[in-house]
Amino acid sequence: MTTQNRFFDDISKLMTNAMGVAQGARSEAETAMKGWIDRWLAERDFVTREEFEAVREMAIKARTENAELKARLDALEKPATPAQGA
Repeated sequence: MTTQNRFFDDISKLMTNAMGVAQGARSEAETAMKGWIDRWLAERDFVTREEFEAVREMAIKARTENAELKARLDALEKPATPAQGA
């Protein structure tokens, strides 16, 4: 009975060590993959979310100003057209 318990203890230690090695390998692989992805993304001209949002806000503001200016221009041109025909 003692030899069987020792056998299971040895198997248990072996499995624990194997799990530790596997966990270390997994962690190392994750670190390597993240590094590769970071380098790959850095080589591209991707913008950050903050930069995207800033440009988006500028575009919204420009469209709003454009619409306001168009409305003012239309209002200025409208009275001039009937006066020319009179």
